[in-house]
Amino acid sequence: MFLDVVDLRDFYASSLGQVTRRLIRRHLRDLWPDVRRLRVLGIGYAIPFLRPFLGEAERVLATMPATQGVQGWPPEAPGLVALTEDVNLPFPDRSFDRIILCHTLENTEHSRALMREVWRVLTDDGRLVVMVPNRQGIWAHLERTPFGSGRPYSESQLRHLLRDTMFTPEMTRQALFLPPTRSRLWLAWAQGVERIGARWFPSFCGAILIEACKQLYAMPNTGVPATPGRYMALPERLGLSGPKRARPRSTTPVPHPTGPHPTVLPPDGDGA
Repeated sequence: MFLDVVDLRDFYASSLGQVTRRLIRRHLRDLWPDVRRLRVLGIGYAIPFLRPFLGEAERVLATMPATQGVQGWPPEAPGLVALTEDVNLPFPDRSFDRIILCHTLENTEHSRALMREVWRVLTDDGRLVVMVPNRQGIWAHLERTPFGSGRPYSESQLRHLLRDTMFTPEMTRQALFLPPTRSRLWLAWAQGVERIGARWFPSFCGAILIEACKQLYAMPNTGVPATPGRYMALPERLGLSGPKRARPRSTTPVPHPTGPHPTVLPPDGDGA
């Protein structure tokens, strides 16, 4: 179940949230030092991490699921955020070169359908970064932050899911080794704690970030020789060759929010 957008906004506006944002941004910049002429998409609640790409990337957009609600962003410019279904993104195939997925995978009930949609809208040579709470970290076991919501992952579980949904995991980053506290002393030492934790205690980070690329070809079953003159069946959405067809509507059941309409926040700040 997704957190409400109000809770996410309030966390990233807090002192702990601001430190969290800076630490995660550094990892993203390390993975993607240059996004000039690239199209960047953030899925979930990614706006705290998209600010550095504005003005550099060709295009920056964000989507938020209806079950979470939406926050206007950026406050100083026309809105770049869309309210969507998490398993039915309103973009053509191969629309984005870089995608950030955060505060989403651990909360959705349709993780594989979500990853198929991400695969569809990512360009063939694009890159994806998935951020999830670490199952072994203290952040996943305390509900005072967004990282204590939903289903946490271990690194091996996340890599397995990526491979199963036609992605190839590449670089891994561990983040958030400081305890989830608003103590000024801990927050002042955040950079030093991150360096020590990454070197000596990588398994106990609060968040795992994995960069992945698309698998473009299906792998044959191990030990079964290919039959000459026959083609291997690929998913309909790959669109690697042949005439392009209209994309069929998803048959995956999508949960719709009941009761009040999704929360819509004005662009009074972006947590940036």
